[in-house]
Amino acid sequence: PEVINGRTHKATVVDLSPWVEYEFRVVASNSVGIGEPSRPSALLKTKAAVPVVAPTNISGGGGSRSELVITWEPVSEELQNGEGFGYIVMFRPLGSTTWTKAVVASVESSKYIHRNESITPLSPFEVKVGVYNNEGEGTLSSISIVYSGEDEPQMAPAGASALSVSAAAVEVSWLPVPWNRHTGRVLGYEVR
Repeated sequence: PEVINGRTHKATVVDLSPWVEYEFRVVASNSVGIGEPSRPSALLKTKAAVPVVAPTNISGGGGSRSELVITWEPVSEELQNGEGFGYIVMFRPLGSTTWTKAVVASVESSKYIHRNESITPLSPFEVKVGVYNNEGEGTLSSISIVYSGEDEPQMAPAGASALSVSAAAVEVSWLPVPWNRHTGRVLGYEVR
């Protein structure tokens, strides 16, 4: 901290974080050295302010058919800057110009699920998540791309064939199902 003139008995402390409790001590100094610090002042909380730190690690995906699952890293308490803290989730289909906005009022929340029967499987959405408190709306994250939930595969594997390899074993082979919006990511096959 800055050294204050010995005839001054008051100072303004700057660059403190909003809505945080602080206590202060004063020490006297001269050419010989620094003395003992004063007893701490009473705790004093700075005034609230609009939050300025946006959530990070915006992602999501998965979920069920007709769902858009959005996740984020919650903002720590010391960066919430006031009471009434929550999240603003904004999303739109990739290529659209109109944002849908949802408010998540829980401080601990790190997920939002939007359900709508008109959402097609594995559709890309532009997503951003912001913050607010009783003082107003704060910063929004940068845009992330999140895909809606998948549907079960709509295509069967093609070209199934079987080859006898012994008296007790048969080798079955097939062509893989190609990846697309309607088939999703094939995680495995079942041979019946």
